[in-house]
Amino acid sequence: MSAALELVNLAAGAKENVVGNVASIGYGLAAIGPGVGVGIIFGNGTQALARQPEAAGLIRTNQIMGFAFCEALALIGIVMGFVYQ
Repeated sequence: MSAALELVNLAAGAKENVVGNVASIGYGLAAIGPGVGVGIIFGNGTQALARQPEAAGLIRTNQIMGFAFCEALALIGIVMGFVYQ
């Protein structure tokens, strides 16, 4: 009988544990977008610098701004896990 009670308590505790795990999985999925975005930004920025080295200042400025916006999305994703808990 005590084994059955332990199973019930374990299942009841699993509900709370699943919420945390789902938030972690959600953030992992949310981090894919900014990761791909950063890769695209720096990949295209490198190509642009190779094609027009004289525009290095403008290209680098745009790269940094794009990187900041992509990372802001990742930080919003991390905060949403705590907000909707």
